[in-house]
Amino acid sequence: MKSALMAMLCGCVLLIDGPAQSEDEPEVDCANATTQFAMNVCADRDYKAADKELNLQWVKTRKVVAEWDADLDEQAKGAVASLLKGQRAWIEYRDGQCNAAGYAVWGGSMYPTVVSSCLTDLTRKRTEELKDLANGVE
Repeated sequence: MKSALMAMLCGCVLLIDGPAQSEDEPEVDCANATTQFAMNVCADRDYKAADKELNLQWVKTRKVVAEWDADLDEQAKGAVASLLKGQRAWIEYRDGQCNAAGYAVWGGSMYPTVVSSCLTDLTRKRTEELKDLANGVE
């Protein structure tokens, strides 16, 4: 009984101390992705890059919008709150839209590529919207 308990504890320690396989970034040449696995990895990378750009633009746009609020009387302020409300609604839309798109290939190996590509596309479009907002009405 003691040896079985000891073996179980040692096994748990090995699981805790070892690096998780998912933490390792797979080596994939996205310029020449030919397998579905590679396409899935590359689509995920594209989305992560687009999301990073969106977050950088969000900071810039929020700063501009906060300046608009700063120039208003207390009763008129609301630009930052409106921006945040819009962003939260956009996130809900993005996630729902891309999940719906994924159902076209549900259960297939293309699912991650379809969803990630949708997320990338909508995220890039939103980044442009935020840039346009920060640049003001033309």
